[in-house]
Amino acid sequence: MNKFYDALEIRSPQQREAALFAALPGQVAHAKSQAPAFAQILSGVDAASITTRAALARLPVTRKHELLERQSAERAQHLFGGFATQAFGTAMPRVFASPGPLYEPEGARPDYWRMARALHAAGFRSGELVHNCFSYHFVPAGSMMESGALALGCTVFPGGTGQTEQQAQAMAHMRPAGYIGTPSFLKLILEKSAELQLPLPSLKKALLSAEAFPPSLRNWFTERGVTGYQCYGTADLGLIAYETEAREGLVLDEGVIVEIVRPGTGDPVPEGEVGELVVTTLNPDYPLIRFGTGDLSAVLPGACPTGRTNARIKGWMGRADQTTKVRGMFVHPAQIAAIAARFPQVLRARLVVTGEMANDQMLLRVESTETSSGLAERLQDTVRELTKLRGEVELVAPGSLPNDGKVIEDARSYR
Repeated sequence: MNKFYDALEIRSPQQREAALFAALPGQVAHAKSQAPAFAQILSGVDAASITTRAALARLPVTRKHELLERQSAERAQHLFGGFATQAFGTAMPRVFASPGPLYEPEGARPDYWRMARALHAAGFRSGELVHNCFSYHFVPAGSMMESGALALGCTVFPGGTGQTEQQAQAMAHMRPAGYIGTPSFLKLILEKSAELQLPLPSLKKALLSAEAFPPSLRNWFTERGVTGYQCYGTADLGLIAYETEAREGLVLDEGVIVEIVRPGTGDPVPEGEVGELVVTTLNPDYPLIRFGTGDLSAVLPGACPTGRTNARIKGWMGRADQTTKVRGMFVHPAQIAAIAARFPQVLRARLVVTGEMANDQMLLRVESTETSSGLAERLQDTVRELTKLRGEVELVAPGSLPNDGKVIEDARSYR
């Protein structure tokens, strides 16, 4: 069984489906009784009847922007918008914030985000030192990966983000077996280590997420002795899917029910058709039922060649809306509107994201009646404040931006 994290990965699809939908009615009933938001959203739903995918597909989809809207409206009474079932205290040791701001709870169970399964598939094993370069500040990514590594029996160095030279030096000194973080930051660390002539012979594996991971970069890592695998998860749901040594899509996690629906609806699409990922989690602390991620993907036919029997998805294929991930952080259209709203001189604004892997760049193009450098500098400061990312600002004449309704334009190359 060392090849697999547990026996759940190799049970028959029929056994898995039966187990998931045997547990689902209880989760729906729990969400209705313990989470005020779902008491409203699922009002009139007979939880005991939600025992099939067809029954699940009749429930409403709750999308990320609705989660944000409920949190914003109900923050005085319910920090999490009425979606969480636990209160502050030992059952909820940490709270995180993603841009929006959107607040996420972390429960007290070991491997709360279920990341150990993805780490195991990437080759991590008990007794190894792991260098974790996901952020521990505000967002849950660092804690998500650390809790999974600890559950696997690893020791974790909380490297966090930034300080590339110090990261390379720490790796050279401590000799970790693997890296966890974004692919772009690993590339920067390896380039810095080469520049400083700091060999990193111990670094053999990596679990990567939060950014695109094209074959060109995977091969670049392999040439330098690092085998990288990717996983897909969110701060709301934890792990959703993970890559295996077969390199054929991402295998779904055992603790979620995934549907692919037609964007803008809750209607499942035929297998193989691209649509929005909608996820139902069996997490009792944050029981999200039919949560629309806003991400596009498709189900692959057949089973994984490794012997894992769960369904596979193609991976991240873009956004169903204009929300865009830049350097591992989501940027929302609402944030661009909030930036523009602070300046009466601004008529319209459009964020253009460009660059190639490991070199994302943001340019906020602003139609304005004022063209002073002072306005551009204040806009830059506001971009950093509201998105937590650096961006350049270009002031353009009124009427210059395309009239296509886009607030965020993703013009990056993923070749």
